[in-house]
Amino acid sequence: MSAQTLAEKMISKTHMGINIASVTIGVGILTFPRSLAKATGAFDGWISVVISGLCACLIGWLLAKLATRFPRQSFFEYSSIIASKPIAYILTFLVCIYTMLFVSFEIRAIGNIAKQYLFYNTPVEMITLSFLLIVQYSVVGSRIAMLRLNLLFLPVVLVVMFVVLLFTTQLLEIENIRPFFSSDWRSLLEGTRVVGLSYSGFEIILFYTMLMKKPQEGAKAVTLGLSIPILLYMTIYMFAIGVFSAEVATNLTYPTIELAKEVEIPGGFFERVESIFFTIWIMTIFNTCAMWLDITVLNLSSMFHKVHKTIWVLILSPMIYFLAMLPQNLVDFFAFADSITYFGMIVVYLCPILLLLIAVIRGVKGHE
Repeated sequence: MSAQTLAEKMISKTHMGINIASVTIGVGILTFPRSLAKATGAFDGWISVVISGLCACLIGWLLAKLATRFPRQSFFEYSSIIASKPIAYILTFLVCIYTMLFVSFEIRAIGNIAKQYLFYNTPVEMITLSFLLIVQYSVVGSRIAMLRLNLLFLPVVLVVMFVVLLFTTQLLEIENIRPFFSSDWRSLLEGTRVVGLSYSGFEIILFYTMLMKKPQEGAKAVTLGLSIPILLYMTIYMFAIGVFSAEVATNLTYPTIELAKEVEIPGGFFERVESIFFTIWIMTIFNTCAMWLDITVLNLSSMFHKVHKTIWVLILSPMIYFLAMLPQNLVDFFAFADSITYFGMIVVYLCPILLLLIAVIRGVKGHE
């Protein structure tokens, strides 16, 4: 393989940062103002957004340090070097379960939200299945091409979000954000925990660092990738409280979409901005699902080299769809989301950090 061809199959630090930002800005951004307003009960929730974001940056930095110690090696390969192959098999299988569950949650979220705001008479089962089939098609193709879709989609999503916020400035009411700094430290910590669930996604650095042109820049890529969600989450929360107040935001299932519904563009050119907003947002959730399913396939392929990734996609898809259909209502759905996140904290946060600690103590490193 020529050097030019190899370079074309690698991604830069900026590209990795955009991938992290795209996978982080998923379904959580549509719901977190409700949970955060319920935890803090005030405008001060933005402080929890910042604290949680800084914690995510620290954890992401540690995960990047682990992956950059073993450039061009998969998670299974460097886990085997650090902690033996049997443990690596167990950890990698647990990671695969986590990523499968995450895909299930995302496609079910698409089904729920699309039925509520776009396709009123279409069964949620059909919406979810249709979306999963499109994700399948993306994952079966080129991995680098799939990752490069983020370069195209994320700027569009950010521009639409900026337009929505711009037209809601006239709806802000200063009384909704008063009094300032009224939350105690307990509620702020609870808000930090709640909004922390919406930062899930930066752990892809564990699996995609081996595709970077300069793997040693993984830590910088995480910081760059998380800075976008932190700023976006702060802005959206401030606008949601400023428009609705904390009491109203607590009772909205999807406050961010409801914020888009309040937009009135002069001249009546667009009357249902929330439909346009959500249609654009599907692109980000599509990329999120595609990357998580691809990571599942990537980890399984690293353990079983002889099985083609198309076979893995066909095997995993029915299981993912079945898991997505398990929640019977919104209460079950949000409980399902919390369970996945707490499971992920153990599998892709705690365990890799322990692996990094063991690697540092033993002085284990990979080779370029």
